[in-house]
Amino acid sequence: MGLSGVAKGPAFNVGKGPACQRDETGMKFNAIAFLASEAPEARKALSRLVRRHGNAEPEKADVVVALGGDGHMLQTLHRLVSTGIPIYGMNRGSVGFLLNDYQDNHLIERLKAAEMTTIHPLRMTATDAAGKTHRGLAFNEVSLLRQRYQAAKLGIAVDGKTRMEELICDGLLVSTPAGSTAYNLSAHGPILPINSPLLALTPISAFRPRGWRGAILPHQARVTITVLEPEKRPVAAVADHVEVRDVRLVEVAEDRKRSAKILFDPGHSLAERVLREQFRL
Repeated sequence: MGLSGVAKGPAFNVGKGPACQRDETGMKFNAIAFLASEAPEARKALSRLVRRHGNAEPEKADVVVALGGDGHMLQTLHRLVSTGIPIYGMNRGSVGFLLNDYQDNHLIERLKAAEMTTIHPLRMTATDAAGKTHRGLAFNEVSLLRQRYQAAKLGIAVDGKTRMEELICDGLLVSTPAGSTAYNLSAHGPILPINSPLLALTPISAFRPRGWRGAILPHQARVTITVLEPEKRPVAAVADHVEVRDVRLVEVAEDRKRSAKILFDPGHSLAERVLREQFRL
């Protein structure tokens, strides 16, 4: 990912200086926070950028720059969800689907030219074998996975209506459009346009019914998954970084009250990446 169309002017010392740089929409950049993963390349980048721009407290910043891979970007999204603070990621990890290319210079110009995407997470409510309720948010997907050698048996209801009485599989996931190119795609689920009001319901190695490939649901759908034969076939539920073992019942729905804002370089927006991914061989 290059910097075509971005001016190559002098660097701005916006972390500590009094000047307040703004883009055309009025977004200010006088307080930038940098959050880095523990990866050596991310820590080196953090040191270089902090020397140049200073480092504000993330919750008080005008923009947060995340340095690392997609895992670190997800952690940053969870930390700043619903704060309204935009996040601009630069890849210092491996895949970097949610991030921009890394470059030391021209950060202010890149921020001013960046395009914003707003995404909503899924809300998971899981009940375990002891009857305890666990909650988690997922910007990518909520997944149910078998815990032992036997396949899981699951019942699926959508908006209170049973749609599949029994699914025998290794697992099942509900994906957001942003997460549809992650685990969902690896499980042969559909790629969803980032601005589509949809969710993907995708089985993982479905055994019965073998030919079922999943479903595309409206974004307001409430999915209820019941674990059948839980003692014999235990199942874990995962919402991004939150894992609950020995679940009995899992409800998944989009959380419209929470959101996160991600910034991308022009021509490399999340919508463009999702579209481009559909034409890869």
